[in-house]
Amino acid sequence: MTTYGILLFDTAEELDFAGPWEVFTTSAALRDGADTAILLAERPGPVRCANGMRVLPDHTLDDHPPLDVLLVPGGSGARETEPHNPRVTGWLADRAARAQWVVGVCTGAFLLHAAGPARGRRVATHWQYEAALAARGDVTVVSDARYVVDDRLLTSQGVSAGIDSALWLVGRLHGRDHARAVRRELQYDPAPPYLADEPLAG
Repeated sequence: MTTYGILLFDTAEELDFAGPWEVFTTSAALRDGADTAILLAERPGPVRCANGMRVLPDHTLDDHPPLDVLLVPGGSGARETEPHNPRVTGWLADRAARAQWVVGVCTGAFLLHAAGPARGRRVATHWQYEAALAARGDVTVVSDARYVVDDRLLTSQGVSAGIDSALWLVGRLHGRDHARAVRRELQYDPAPPYLADEPLAG
């Protein structure tokens, strides 16, 4: 059984956690409910995300089950607010030490750096914030990969790259054939990329 825990906070970027959530819950369904995914937050009330979505967490930082996978999304909260919240950074440091995998999506790498798990590691983050993260020191920012694996730390570039990294992770945990089945169930096929051209008239 795998328990996926996703940390929420105000101004978290919606797709940073909703994309991996879809991967994790689809994976769990294909495994006949053997796994579970939960949403976590510092407080029990609704969390207002970056684009206005309000999300109700399942658990607070004090009342959740043990986590095998801990995911931190990006957003301005991950860059500007939560790195200065000792309640969250202390919890992250403690739980990251116990988890099998720690995952950062987009600028979630900033919060993981502040809490400790990303220090001394190779990481990916959103292209707009690579220099800012590198300037914090004690981290190597990789700019040419959608996601980066460094020991038990998995980080990805912005937004949709979190889906790619989550698929990689379920493949690592439960096999490549399973990850392919998850991808097919989601009908996730990002190639070719979006083109701004008008479709040809038929």
